[in-house]
Amino acid sequence: MNSSLNLRTLFAPSNIRTLAGPLLIILILSMMVLPLPAFVLDLMFTFNIAVSVMVMLVAMYTKKPLDFSVFPTVLLVTTLLRLSLNVASTRIVLLEGHTGPDAAGKVIEAFGHFLVGGNTAVGLVVFIILTVINFVVITKGAGRIAEVGARFTLDAMPGKQMAIDADLNAGLIDEKEAKKRRAETSQEADFYGAMDGASKFVRGDAVAGILILGINVIGGLIVGVLQHNMELGQAATNYTLLTIGDGLVAQLPALIISVAAGLVVSRVGDDGDMGSQVIGQVFSNPQVLVLTAAILGILGLIPGMPNFVFLLLASALGYMAWRGGIRQAAIAEEEAPAAAPVVPAESQEASWSDVTPVDVLGLEVGYRLIPMVDKGQDGELLKRIRGLRKKFARDIGFLAAPVHIRDNLELKPNAYRIVLKGVEIGTGSAFPGQFMAINPGRVSGPLAGRETTDPAFGLPAVWIDASQREQAHALGYTVVDASTVVATHLNHLILSHAPELLGRAETQALLDHIAKDSPKLVEDLVPKLLPLATVQRVLQNLLDEGVNIRDMRSIVEVLAEFAPRVQDPLELTSRVRQALGRAIVQSLFPGSGEVQVMALDPGLERVLMQAMAGGGPEGGAIEPGLADTLLRETAAAAQRMEDIGLPPVLLVPAPLRWLLSRFLRRSVPTLKVVANSEVPETRLIRVSAMISPTA
Repeated sequence: MNSSLNLRTLFAPSNIRTLAGPLLIILILSMMVLPLPAFVLDLMFTFNIAVSVMVMLVAMYTKKPLDFSVFPTVLLVTTLLRLSLNVASTRIVLLEGHTGPDAAGKVIEAFGHFLVGGNTAVGLVVFIILTVINFVVITKGAGRIAEVGARFTLDAMPGKQMAIDADLNAGLIDEKEAKKRRAETSQEADFYGAMDGASKFVRGDAVAGILILGINVIGGLIVGVLQHNMELGQAATNYTLLTIGDGLVAQLPALIISVAAGLVVSRVGDDGDMGSQVIGQVFSNPQVLVLTAAILGILGLIPGMPNFVFLLLASALGYMAWRGGIRQAAIAEEEAPAAAPVVPAESQEASWSDVTPVDVLGLEVGYRLIPMVDKGQDGELLKRIRGLRKKFARDIGFLAAPVHIRDNLELKPNAYRIVLKGVEIGTGSAFPGQFMAINPGRVSGPLAGRETTDPAFGLPAVWIDASQREQAHALGYTVVDASTVVATHLNHLILSHAPELLGRAETQALLDHIAKDSPKLVEDLVPKLLPLATVQRVLQNLLDEGVNIRDMRSIVEVLAEFAPRVQDPLELTSRVRQALGRAIVQSLFPGSGEVQVMALDPGLERVLMQAMAGGGPEGGAIEPGLADTLLRETAAAAQRMEDIGLPPVLLVPAPLRWLLSRFLRRSVPTLKVVANSEVPETRLIRVSAMISPTA
């Protein structure tokens, strides 16, 4: 019972497919040492030709090289198969060659007689020509393309990885898509490297074919004359024809496989199979076909030329041009929008419908950027903006207002403007069809193009053509398209203006969303304990200092706990920050290691506490000289922290946190001020820099 079950499991379709590879390799190696009858040899030669044709067709219908990533292995196996067949055929030619031209099977006989007419000289020349074409032209070219492709792919990997990270950080792709793209980038480099090495097998196979031909001819003469007492001429005819047939039947599949290798590594683009690309790019332009037909027609009218052939091809190309022109005209007519009838506008009295509310978020574009945001043209920027809003909602904790996009003829053709409640908060330029190469600070050379600045982060950049993309990757630039430039700029501004995007409507929608799971909690807070405006202000205070509000359950619980005694938004914000302290510290110092921070000198701390005591919760006045010193020393300490790779975090007593955060924010934008009470007890604190007024 168990044995039959094991046999069924062994011969299951999935297991048979798994065993196919090892069995094929064993079969190929067996042919080198075991004698094969002529019929089996015919079968294997035919199988070799069929496999080579299949590989070439798969290469032609492959849309991108990685779709045929197993090709280097196929190249090695087919080369090994040809060499095994050469060994098996050599054995049978030398053993049975004296019996006649069909001694090694019908396939070798057909290639030796039918294809070259039984002429040894012609067969020898054809074999040498095929070998030269395979060795010198196709294999050498494919190997060179694979070598250059592997080099440029490896050089471009850092830039591609940074571009993937930029798309991930901008919310254009998720973590799953980023992992997929990183894997594809690595596989592409591995593929071209493997192809560069595998092409050496084909070159070696061509050399082996020439050597095997010479060895077989000489060995056949020795065997025929000395062992079978044949005449020298008869022996030369028999064994040379058999050897040439054997060489041709091996070189033809080798040539087909080499062509397939060249097709795979020379692919550019992934929008269709090779046949469709060739037809679409070579024979789709009626003007080119008309000019070619005219040139052939003129040549066909010259006396002494093959007039019929030239005029026949000229007529065929002229017909193709005529059909292509009709097809293009039909496509243009379908795409042309129907002209809308002009209806004269009636003069009407002004009404409230003429008062249009100001959009919370708006994107205005010049006329050359309209295709990027046109839904009818499948604008890429529209998809990216939708992705930005989803990522913002996941990371920050509320759904921002939609981005209203409109064209603005007052802008320059390639310019765009981002507005918040009708006020401009950012501008830039984009060039559809081109790419922005951003210098992250460690590029290895300059690029020719239109110099500019990355609108989101202010890094030096260059607008380049698509043809320079791989060069920019190789030099270490981060290369992004025009849609990504605008989307990243918009994302940066949305994050920096998150408090202003949280209005009353968004706050109420957020509370309603929480109420679906905890209705009693929200009902007890608003409006019984706190008005909606106070909750909104607390959330805005958190967002203003870079604290996300995803943990709304904890926020609402803290507000409900302290609202009966405290109504001041700043004090409530301080209480909420203490409850969110673990998340705040975790965002600044991931993991569970020690927290390396800056701290105030005890004397300076006392002076600030005294100033705070005289000014209430909004903060007191700091003496101008002390304020200047505090700003200068804090900026210097923050820079030292950033230089050693640490986030600039200032740890202060809770009463000073709000005062110093508001005071230092303009001068040191990257500084985060954290209260002592916000750091969890489980985290070890290390003071890496001390801020002193006498420093």
